[in-house]
Amino acid sequence: MDKESAEKRIRELTTVISAYDYDYYVLDSPQISDAEYDRLMRELGELEEAFPELVSPTSPTQRVGGSPAVGFNSVSHLSPMLSLSNAFNEQDLRDFDRRVRGGLPGQAVRYVVELKIDGLAVSLLYEKGFMVRGATRGDGEVGENISQNLKTVKSIPLSLRRPLPLLEVRGEAFMPKKEFARLNEEREEAGEQTFANPRNAAAGSLRQLDPRVTASRALDTFLYGVGQIGGIDITSHMEGLAVLKQLGFKVNPHIKAFDEIAETIRHCQEWTDKRHNLPYEIDGMVVKVDDYRQQAALGATSKSPRWAVAYKFPAEEVETVVRDIYVRVGRTGVLTPTASLKPVKVAGSIVSSATLHNEDIIRDKDIRIGDHVIIHKAGDVIPEVVRVMPEKRTGTERVFVMPERCPVCAAGAQRAEGEAAVRCLNDKCSGRAREGIIHFVSRDAMDIEGLGPSVVTALLVAGLIRDAADLYYIKFEDLVHLERMGRKSSENLLQAIAKSKSNSLAQLIFALGIRLVGERAGKILAVHFSTMERLEQAGGEELTAIPEIGPKMADSIAAFFKDPFSLQLLDKLKSAGVNMTQATPTTGDRPLEGKQFVLTGALSGYTRKEAQELIEGLGGRVSSSVSKKTDYVLAGEDPGSKYDQALALGVAVISEEEFEKMLR
Repeated sequence: MDKESAEKRIRELTTVISAYDYDYYVLDSPQISDAEYDRLMRELGELEEAFPELVSPTSPTQRVGGSPAVGFNSVSHLSPMLSLSNAFNEQDLRDFDRRVRGGLPGQAVRYVVELKIDGLAVSLLYEKGFMVRGATRGDGEVGENISQNLKTVKSIPLSLRRPLPLLEVRGEAFMPKKEFARLNEEREEAGEQTFANPRNAAAGSLRQLDPRVTASRALDTFLYGVGQIGGIDITSHMEGLAVLKQLGFKVNPHIKAFDEIAETIRHCQEWTDKRHNLPYEIDGMVVKVDDYRQQAALGATSKSPRWAVAYKFPAEEVETVVRDIYVRVGRTGVLTPTASLKPVKVAGSIVSSATLHNEDIIRDKDIRIGDHVIIHKAGDVIPEVVRVMPEKRTGTERVFVMPERCPVCAAGAQRAEGEAAVRCLNDKCSGRAREGIIHFVSRDAMDIEGLGPSVVTALLVAGLIRDAADLYYIKFEDLVHLERMGRKSSENLLQAIAKSKSNSLAQLIFALGIRLVGERAGKILAVHFSTMERLEQAGGEELTAIPEIGPKMADSIAAFFKDPFSLQLLDKLKSAGVNMTQATPTTGDRPLEGKQFVLTGALSGYTRKEAQELIEGLGGRVSSSVSKKTDYVLAGEDPGSKYDQALALGVAVISEEEFEKMLR
């Protein structure tokens, strides 16, 4: 492909992919499959690799993050990002209303009420329709330039859907509750310090010097205000939000306007309980005067605007007592201390336990058995012990000591150097097996209905299973005699197990419980490798070349597929008929089945894209790097360093003519 044709195709792909990103990340309405999206991104990446001078800063490929930064530069906001004054009760909101109406005598006032997202405030700057900078709030006047990190957040447009000469827009970057739970589980398994809450996790993710780390975390945004804008007149806050939506920004859907303070107060109070149903954290509501002219008339103090206030929800913290601290064994062997609490109601539910994560946290917070403690819980986020109340100690409290042996199998437990986690050293620990099977059958994994923790335990105790693969060999006569497993329950469970055999490859990869591999990574690996066999054969270099697969995860994947126990498990699953391939529409013969190719040099009969699609359509696979697992290097004119690498590793190098003979 010549440069002119490549430039045209790059523009087409950039437009199409950006539109799909908008549908998926802003409208939450995906229009194509993950496999098709991945194919478009791969084509764009190859064209940009061939013509690096055509790579645009707004290309979708630039979201994955570049090289680590040395530090963050300070940047000045065009208009200050003022903090909000707080209101803690109904009277505070009425006082705010009184001050507003006193500053606008005789005028009708309309209030806009928004959710106060609990994340990190950011400012985005666009010039001529393109994002040129992203920054933290900082002190309101000067923030830190975190542009490369913010570009990895896919709900932030790199270019506006309607070009404007200038736009400074404000919003909140946050981490959804589900991603927060996944990240903390991953960090706990890796022996790293967990984040205290989603807000800290979002802030920590955006202040990473390596933007690839930020890209690996599913951050999101809601934009809530305009700092400066050129080329368009806006007269109210609601109008500004409508314009932001038209320009391609994600705006929170739970925004309402009221003409009376009583309605405003009622709406704020309703969200005190409703907030727990949201997939992200909020810590209050924001009330703003809608009309821009009225905002200007009211003005601001040196710190806060007089036309807005933040209504803070009552603290979801309660006092209880630590009755005991016990240790549970996770599926990767991590021993996690957990507090058994005197049952107490918080955030709409009864809480009787809270994870303490690791012994460092217990020591730092000085949590003892018998202590009175304050716990916090928000929605479905795991309850957390916030602090101890030492003034209520009686002298009967006991210091907790982490066990030197696994509480389940009595094998040795060890804390690796540099890690916070203590691990059971027995790969065949029954506690680890139980947690691994519970994970395997869970909803986001193989989703086997009827296989709850109690049934899994009963199957293990009865000796009917030792690992997850054994589930597919259970017979009706085995089940029906178990306690609380009658004929109908046994039939339903066997049907659910049989049904799970046809689940996606992504579900199976996640279900295997590979350390650090979550649900999202499972999908990425399934789309990239297509079959379990190809994933098993992948090397570290090939794995880390995939966006969002870092070195630690790559090492963990490689270690899993070297473990004899893992390979035995996969063999049993395969023999049972469990699906091991990514569903892709293919027809005809597959003479290249299982063969791995690397392309180098200029091919005369095919574009690189055409050659890759041909190989993949015939069962083969194209990799970006040469390794000992590469079967063939297809070399055209002027081959690069991959040709030399192939010769050094003894990998077969074939010409186009030899390649075409293989297809006959």
